[in-house]
Amino acid sequence: MSDCLFCKIVAGQIPSTKVYEDDAVYAFLDIEPQAPFHAVVIPKEHIASAAEISPENSAVIARIYEAIAKIAKAEQLENGFRVVTNCGADGGQTVGHLHFHLLARRNLAWPPG
Repeated sequence: MSDCLFCKIVAGQIPSTKVYEDDAVYAFLDIEPQAPFHAVVIPKEHIASAAEISPENSAVIARIYEAIAKIAKAEQLENGFRVVTNCGADGGQTVGHLHFHLLARRNLAWPPG
């Protein structure tokens, strides 16, 4: 999608600090981190939100979680981490491209506050 911020990051049109990449997934450090380690993990394919996951594109979700496990190991997040995805305006989604926040290196109490 030509006007999508995350598609532009994947295409290299907008700089990012890459922490992981394979043929289907790209991960980069969040520019407004909410934890000492905060990466954004996205499918390279444009999927607008979790509401658009379908049998045709759902395999990328497994690939994203495989990437998250690799990132957690590489970053030595053995004390734990949180993975969050927001869906739609009421869910707090601010970029219309499916993405997962990987947060770590601080106590992440629940409920978030």
